[in-house]
Amino acid sequence: MLLSSLVAQASPLSEQQVQQLQGLVSQLNPIQQAWVSGYLAASAQLAGGALPQQPAASAAPAATLTILYGSQTGNARHVAEQLAAQAKAKQWAVNLLDMADYKANQLKNEQFLTIVTSTYGEGEPPENAEAFYKFLFSKKAPQLPQLKYAVLGLGDTSYEFFCKTAQDFDQRLAELGAKPLQGRQDLDVDYESAASSWNQALIEVLEPEFKESAAPASGAQVIAWPGQTATAASSYSKQQPFAAELYTNQKITGRDSSKDVRHIEISLAGSDLSYQPGDALGVYFDNDPALVRELLQITAIASTAPVRLGEQRLTIAEALTSQLELTQSYPAFVDKYATAIGSETLQTLAADKTALRDYLAVRQIIDIVREHPGMPSAQQLVDALRKQQPRLYSIASSQAEVEDEVHLTVGVVRYDAFGSTHLGGASGFLAERLAEGDQVRVFVEKNDNFRLPVNDDTPIIMVGPGTGIAPFRAFLQEREQRGASGDNWLFFGNPHFTQDFLYQVELQRYLKQGLLSRLDVAFSRDQAEKIYVQHKLQKQGSEVFAWLERGAHLYICGDGNRMAKDVHQALLAIIQQHGGKSPEQAEQYLDELKQAKRYQKDVY
Repeated sequence: MLLSSLVAQASPLSEQQVQQLQGLVSQLNPIQQAWVSGYLAASAQLAGGALPQQPAASAAPAATLTILYGSQTGNARHVAEQLAAQAKAKQWAVNLLDMADYKANQLKNEQFLTIVTSTYGEGEPPENAEAFYKFLFSKKAPQLPQLKYAVLGLGDTSYEFFCKTAQDFDQRLAELGAKPLQGRQDLDVDYESAASSWNQALIEVLEPEFKESAAPASGAQVIAWPGQTATAASSYSKQQPFAAELYTNQKITGRDSSKDVRHIEISLAGSDLSYQPGDALGVYFDNDPALVRELLQITAIASTAPVRLGEQRLTIAEALTSQLELTQSYPAFVDKYATAIGSETLQTLAADKTALRDYLAVRQIIDIVREHPGMPSAQQLVDALRKQQPRLYSIASSQAEVEDEVHLTVGVVRYDAFGSTHLGGASGFLAERLAEGDQVRVFVEKNDNFRLPVNDDTPIIMVGPGTGIAPFRAFLQEREQRGASGDNWLFFGNPHFTQDFLYQVELQRYLKQGLLSRLDVAFSRDQAEKIYVQHKLQKQGSEVFAWLERGAHLYICGDGNRMAKDVHQALLAIIQQHGGKSPEQAEQYLDELKQAKRYQKDVY
């Protein structure tokens, strides 16, 4: 492809810049690409003095609003984009950036900064915010008396460290002398309405600050932003999902496996939705009708009882089926439900955050209602529940190969507790309640922080145990379609060879064809001593380090709480042992790989 050849030629761009350019171009339709071409040409002419320049004294320097987002699942990015669109509509200068792409040493030059960020794991910054977070809390961080800032946090109150990254950013900027434009707000998963209000309030606060900013002079060229002049390739999004058809639902684990993993194929025909390897598919689902019936029976609410959900008016059965969260439990439900039914026991539990978190960890909404039956009104029950959030699944296919399809690798959440079998909301819907030919509401969630290298000669190392293999199936399909010459090394793990070797036939074919240069597998329960992917990595440590030294990109996908951390520690040990580096130097080595986008994670 054209961009792939740029690196090999005498290009003034770095490989990282070419990769960023490719990521942008792939998301644009031909009209948008033509606009960008014209914009860059005009920008180059202005920089070179080919077009008339306005006298320096004719206007005050234009103020710029810099918006940075730290996003694990795309929510913070969407909110940041909405804020940027509002600011651009007022003709303000806006610099919207993924935190991973922001040059931290520019912070001392900023006047107006907004941070929109999620929090990951145990209060950690999301992957793309790590470098900026470290810089801000290091001795290199400058004093910022000139800076005015605002911070918005997105999180989930089910977790102990709710919005901690946003709180950390807010506190640290204040310590460095920056002044808040408006108070930080920490939002739960049902964030859309509150985020919109926060954005609007910030725009109003900034209005007088930008009032004195130089407006375009008479006769100056004003170039509209692409989003204002061109129509996106697809009109479908998280807010307007596409009703897609389920093609295939195939179990790919053995009869005696402890896991139920499905290969799902969905048609995108007629949607114009496009995706790249590394992206995710958002899936909306209908709750189990039996669960809805039982919930209404326990609470003695008629299924036809009218309720209001935002601006919508519908029956409670409709709301419970497709609009509200019934599987994942969360603190706000316990608090509101306890008040609605007058339960002192639940109110006491809700007041003890530690006890409540332990209680909710093993219970779904139905378990709470079963244990504490009551008779709330239909509206009280709806108000206690939060809006259903789509589930994101790493895409397991390359569109270059499957065209108007998208494939997923779905681990079905199924467990027995409190005398009944529990299913996950989306995984249960896809695996058990959706028949082939039925429709499912979907959208594509871009992930520009998990991308194949632009240069097809670059070797890659992929670590994806369990369903973490999904994006690497997409990577391999894409590299086969491109005719990429770079070596590909996959580390895969699961409990048993005979029951849990996902996509075994495909992987063995790739190995035979030479597309897969190496395949290392770790079946943890097939011997007395448990062996995981991190052990396989360390066993091949010398070769792993040699691949990194010759420019390999390293990818990890799967469980972020344990596996990804264990793999990270194994990598540090490998770099120390085979690179002759100290623990601090090994950490710096991996940090540099991250900054070069050669060490990327898609973890959950």
